Amino acid sequence: MAEDEKTGRRGYHHGNLREALVEAAIALIEERGPQGFTIAEAARAAGVSPAAPYRHFKGREELIAEVARRGFLIFAEKLEAARARAPGSPLRAFEAVGRAYLDFARTHPGHYIAMFESGLSIAGSAELNDAAGRAIGVLNRSAEELFAHLPPEKRPPTSMVSHHIWALSHGVVELFTRGGPGRRAPFSPEELLESGSAIYLRGLGLLPDFD
Repeated sequence: MAEDEKTGRRGYHHGNLREALVEAAIALIEERGPQGFTIAEAARAAGVSPAAPYRHFKGREELIAEVARRGFLIFAEKLEAARARAPGSPLRAFEAVGRAYLDFARTHPGHYIAMFESGLSIAGSAELNDAAGRAIGVLNRSAEELFAHLPPEKRPPTSMVSHHIWALSHGVVELFTRGGPGRRAPFSPEELLESGSAIYLRGLGLLPDFD
């Protein structure tokens, strides 16, 4: 804190205001949801004045968008690492990416909610769109590897498959991973996702070719 010699008022000087606001927003999103707080409350949680956030963000939506952008980058890194570590066949890599999806939702709930449940227009922000594109790119590449053994004319649309798996993964997260109504099911979210993916891939005629 520093005092203005002319007015006697004390002004706040935060070492890293932007980071503090993002961290405060993550915690508030986890606790109340993306629409459950104001930017003034985020400022208070970060220990700054109500006016301070406007040095970095135009309003709450822009702050949430930054949480989402960072979330997509973390998300993409997790998916890429899981795919790189997976041993053996393309199917194993595909399954590893699915498990990483569920793990991200568990370990970064504030980011996940901002990314998928805040109503943000991803296409409306170049930075947000690029970050999201990196994540879907991992799913696309994983899907392409599953199809590589097929003649081009028999390969299903990569984007369709990756988005179907994304939708299935999101449904598992909502119902079984983050306290949803299926949380007491007699099987794990991972088991549900892998069995659902197997049924889907078998329907496309892909699964029998893998061990």
